[in-house]
Amino acid sequence: MKTNIIFIYSRGGGGLCQDTRRQKKIPEEESALELEITRVFDATRSVVFKAWTEPERLKGWRGPKGFTLPFCKVDLRPGGICHYCMRSPEGRDYWGKGVYREIVAPERLVLTDVFSDEKGNTIKPAEYGMSPDWPEETLITVEFDEHDGKTKLTLRQSVLESIAERTGARQGWIESLDRLAGYLSRK
Repeated sequence: MKTNIIFIYSRGGGGLCQDTRRQKKIPEEESALELEITRVFDATRSVVFKAWTEPERLKGWRGPKGFTLPFCKVDLRPGGICHYCMRSPEGRDYWGKGVYREIVAPERLVLTDVFSDEKGNTIKPAEYGMSPDWPEETLITVEFDEHDGKTKLTLRQSVLESIAERTGARQGWIESLDRLAGYLSRK
């Protein structure tokens, strides 16, 4: 199996952003790129982990530029649910939820991600205007590694890179991580 790695560096929001695209086997005869973004934050691993797992901290940064997070509830345990609402600058609400599959504090989070309604019922991505190609459920893995006194965060989402690029999801994650860097610099 071949591995294609592309590095894209950007210096905005207080950190270095590296977009690494990994190739992995899907069916044996096909392969696809999965979304992966790596970022180094000038904060300890425990602080960055808490920013991903505590509702009041999540409200301070989660979402693309101009978005807010007016609602966030976290039940941080395997099988627990993270239910949230991202509000666009135009005032449109986008609800989502995830189920935690793995929690290794402060090293790793693994959770599902789906679109939902206000009550937490799963809805089809197309109801929020997403591409018909967007999966109904993705898996998000976030790893927090110590890196020269800072934290190297690696985010993976089980969606084809081409779909993430076309729908703006990759850019949305980069903007969210820019906001996280800003949030951490104020703490």
